Amino acid sequence: MRNYRLITNLVAPLIPLWLRWRKISGKEDAKRLRERYGYASKPRPKGTLVWLHAASVGESNSVLILIQKIRDKYPDFHILLTTGTVTSANLMQKRLPAGVMHQYVPIDTPAATRRFIRHWRPDIAFWVESEFWPNLVMETNEAEAFMGIINGRMSERSFAGWKKRPDIIKPMLSAFDITFAQTPVDAERLGALGAKDVRCVGNLKYDAAFLPCNEEELIELQAAVSGREIWLAASTHPGEEALIAKTHALLSVNHSNLLTIIVPRHPRRGAEIITAIPEAALRSKSKTITPGTKIYVADTLGELGLFYRLSEVVFMGGSLVKHGGQNPLEPGRLSCAILTGPHTDNFADIYREMEQAGCVLRVDGPEALAIQIDALFKDSVKRDRMQSTVKQWMEGKGGAADRLMQALEPIFAPGAK
Repeated sequence: MRNYRLITNLVAPLIPLWLRWRKISGKEDAKRLRERYGYASKPRPKGTLVWLHAASVGESNSVLILIQKIRDKYPDFHILLTTGTVTSANLMQKRLPAGVMHQYVPIDTPAATRRFIRHWRPDIAFWVESEFWPNLVMETNEAEAFMGIINGRMSERSFAGWKKRPDIIKPMLSAFDITFAQTPVDAERLGALGAKDVRCVGNLKYDAAFLPCNEEELIELQAAVSGREIWLAASTHPGEEALIAKTHALLSVNHSNLLTIIVPRHPRRGAEIITAIPEAALRSKSKTITPGTKIYVADTLGELGLFYRLSEVVFMGGSLVKHGGQNPLEPGRLSCAILTGPHTDNFADIYREMEQAGCVLRVDGPEALAIQIDALFKDSVKRDRMQSTVKQWMEGKGGAADRLMQALEPIFAPGAK
């Protein structure tokens, strides 16, 4: 840990160059760049401050239900949420409950993290899942805030990696007063690496609200695609769209009215995708789907809920390429028939359970994907069964948010540390 802190001090002079490159690449918010150096853009309100840190879109979405429950039960508490990506910041601006503050997480140098902690002085600090930054963790610990991990997870790959660096992971995890893990396996791994008071309360992602949807937009799109066979490739990554286009070509042989919708994980990739698939139409350029539209790229922010409702058949991206897959629970909550590729390490346990329950079909490439989608188009009974199965499976998985709130009551009680 001491070596890590020394190294981050040494490389600190290079950070402005790195952030400038990220800003040019669209990965940083130019108007709020000072927040990344630990300079707050909002005053610290008087009273109890609960701070939650979530890495990006998935983690921040999963914790929204907990934030709302804290607001409802403890209205005098002030809540701060930090995230590290422009996409998550833009989404949280739309979805956070009124009065909840958002800041970008500071870069993990001693100076930036110290500046952040000295301004905000959190009374209670929660890290969501596994977003551990050593300097930020240690600065928070030195400020004597109550610290906890919520929705904690530790993949097999991360566990194997951290076991080789006990000098970093053990001081970090032991700094937390309590750890709430998603599964017994996560709890066991976190405890083995040094976490204290580890409890398993379940996964908040099962309790997350339905992704929002503009009803007027949905009605308009439903009218535009009436009578067509539709499938959605959601949260796709570089290299994957070409495979989706190949699947579209294979399906088009037997489905002349086919509409393939692609929603890239990062909306800014729209121009890149249209270069690879010239026949596609970009939503950012024209919101209209015409009878001649064959492939439609929804390169817009925060509209997945709209397209999950438009298409009953959904392929989850990040799984045909070696990214590790994307969260299948969001389309599952909306009762979609879900397909995935072979690479799902990011959500290995969830995909395993969903496959066993009959909620997900796994394919190994564009040809197999086309075969499975063709079968779902032709066999409405099979498609309906998958949709019904995932709906029932999701309904039986909830309750983590209520269990977590019950466990947090002693921490939030007046006079508690």
